[in-house]
Amino acid sequence: MSHLIIHGGSPLHGHIVPSANKNAVLPILCATLLTREPVRLRGVPDITDVRKILDVFRRLGSNVAIDFQTGVLSLQHSETQFDPVRDHLPESMRSSILLVPGLLARFGAARIEGDVKGCTLGAREIDPHIEVFERFGAGVERTGQSVVLRADRPLRHNDHWTDYASVTTTENFVLCAALADGVSTLTNAAGEPHVQEFCRFMELLGAKIEGIGTSRLVVHGTDRLGGCDFTFTEDFHEVVTFLALGAITGGDVRVKNSQPGHFPLIDRTFAKFGVRVTHADGWSRCAVEDRLKVREPFTPSILQKVEAAPWPYLPVDLLPIFVALGVRAEGSMMFWNKVYDGALGWTSELSKFGAHAFQSDPHRVVTFGGKALTPAEVESPYIIRVAIALLMVAASVPGRSVIRNAAPVRRAHPQFAENITRLGARVEWMEAS
Repeated sequence: MSHLIIHGGSPLHGHIVPSANKNAVLPILCATLLTREPVRLRGVPDITDVRKILDVFRRLGSNVAIDFQTGVLSLQHSETQFDPVRDHLPESMRSSILLVPGLLARFGAARIEGDVKGCTLGAREIDPHIEVFERFGAGVERTGQSVVLRADRPLRHNDHWTDYASVTTTENFVLCAALADGVSTLTNAAGEPHVQEFCRFMELLGAKIEGIGTSRLVVHGTDRLGGCDFTFTEDFHEVVTFLALGAITGGDVRVKNSQPGHFPLIDRTFAKFGVRVTHADGWSRCAVEDRLKVREPFTPSILQKVEAAPWPYLPVDLLPIFVALGVRAEGSMMFWNKVYDGALGWTSELSKFGAHAFQSDPHRVVTFGGKALTPAEVESPYIIRVAIALLMVAASVPGRSVIRNAAPVRRAHPQFAENITRLGARVEWMEAS
């Protein structure tokens, strides 16, 4: 187990360059299986999930050369081999299901474990993925705890309308459609920034995609994909995280951000807590003019609220960051997670700081902020942004706090403790058996 120890109460100051978005990096890594040509990726973060996928590639015989100091990765899958009886995909990483299309296209078979999982965000089914694979012509068989998929002939094009705008399901559809025969159309596609980045990478490989960033994607299948040289952009999750750390500690943090066009709703959400975000010359900056305070809604007798749902709503992954601001801001705020059941149960840990957060149902929490808080030892569930949200609260409270089981941070944010230390935080990792 890995815990984070933080001595809070110090305003954070300085500038920082975020890493690439894990949710763009992982599907792009999986997409490289679709080509035998060399691929070079720049800005690859040193995070646990990246290392797991690269280990899979090495076991399958791929050529992998990575320099985590520079973030440059060279890949070639020309000698890759896969045996569905012997080889299986990592269970502890939900994105491993994105390796299936490449394995089906290259070897006609793939195997995933029945309990493949990532963060503990409530019920997360694999049925939408299985449906996509079946629609492209794959046969599916459950054998014990595993699911074996086979495609005896090239994947066939199809039109599909998903139940909801799932990021990973959208990516799996594009991966399957890229080498399928004919034109495939996906309605109710996800359009998050990391999905757009993934689609741009697929275009560099030679895929033909219409409607990137919209709810309807049209993919023209091609016979083969080539290689490319691709550079990742900054993770908008990290941009928001570092801005919020500056705001909650009363500091002044500037964050490199080359995609401010994705931020209007995020900026307005910050404004609900009295935080003003500005973007200039490729950098973003937040300012709290007086103190964190919930802005009263114009309509009387209702709670101010933050609603999180699939893009272009506020991303659900960022909701914990704003919950942390909510317990520090004077006033009441309702938070509504419209995607995951039970993903807000962690808010009971906030009471250990002396904060007041009331969970009204599996999807909604109300914070009553502005109370005097004290340092605490709290337990994080296996959810990346929750561990960071708890750390944010701790950073704003003078004294020593401990975030237990904070290892999920390493799944998405390389050198996180080192980065915020450079901003003035007093934080360190503690390893425990």
